[in-house]
Amino acid sequence: MQPATETSYGDSRYLDVVAVQKAFRGVTVMDQMNFRMARGELVSLLGPSGCGKTTLLRIIAGLMTADQGSVILSGRNITALPPHRRNVSVVFQNYALFPHLSVAENVAFGLRARGRGRAETAAPVREALALVRMEAFADRPVARLSGGQQQRVAVARALVVQPDLLLLDEPFSALDRKLRETMQVELKSLLRDRGITAIFVTHDQEEAMAVSDRIAVMNAGRIEQFADPSMLYSRPASPFVMDFVGLSTRLAGKVLAAEGGRVRIATRLGELSARARVPVGAEVLVGVRPELVGLDPVPGGNRIPVTLEDVAVLGAKTVLHGRAAPGERLMCELPGIRAGFARGAEVALCWPVEDTLVYEASHEP
Repeated sequence: MQPATETSYGDSRYLDVVAVQKAFRGVTVMDQMNFRMARGELVSLLGPSGCGKTTLLRIIAGLMTADQGSVILSGRNITALPPHRRNVSVVFQNYALFPHLSVAENVAFGLRARGRGRAETAAPVREALALVRMEAFADRPVARLSGGQQQRVAVARALVVQPDLLLLDEPFSALDRKLRETMQVELKSLLRDRGITAIFVTHDQEEAMAVSDRIAVMNAGRIEQFADPSMLYSRPASPFVMDFVGLSTRLAGKVLAAEGGRVRIATRLGELSARARVPVGAEVLVGVRPELVGLDPVPGGNRIPVTLEDVAVLGAKTVLHGRAAPGERLMCELPGIRAGFARGAEVALCWPVEDTLVYEASHEP
């Protein structure tokens, strides 16, 4: 499946993965995968475990062989090249540092493997450690470093060889939330300042939104949508993307009427309107992001009466959950701490027609 790309990065094909296929023990896990990105772009492969994102990363790195297809990097066909001849660096989930070596020796490893002598590696290693603010730890054993410090060393080791492409396989997953968020900001700034082209593999949608120029949402070995974070969130291409990237109200319905690019939909809680081109009689899924839903009526907008199932006060926001049928979800996100709501209360959820998302039932995952 060709990825749906709403954001244009020109005609640059710095990395071009073409019609890649991969099967394990006769089971196809990737079929006709096409993936393209520009020089200097930061892209995330986002999806659940088993969706194919790590398989794609390993094929690009040369750590796994594709059954068919090709990988072109900076105009060079690297499909048949071994990993050490691709000039692609990988930061693994567990960092893969050598515990018997010092910080500086770990960073120098890639240069030494390329035949550089000790004198030739000293300056690049110092520069790489300075980039990640670890120069004071050069002589320390990596076993005595914290998780965040080890992550910095792994990044320095990957950058010191000046790779054409940097691949990061869930590099922040072992860190606590506060440190993870700090490292996301620092690494994105570092890569942007150095003009480095990078691919992140992650199952964390907040992480992908934080570090990426574009995100490829993957499901069952294919790309469901490839877009910038704002487009991905505001106009998800499928119910899977809508559910995986953020949360939303979702209601089953049937199209009653369609005219001029607008449809009326019957749901178990009443009629809704949306701007969509769906045939009359079609079974559909209706969605809307919870922060776009309020309690005040919207002129010409949608309104659904609900019984509250739960009220969650989350500091900067209060989330109301309406009672829903199996497979459905009713949510409203209000700013700040809001008192006066209780389980069992009757409220009406309101939102503009333009914010309503509609998918034919055949597009369900």
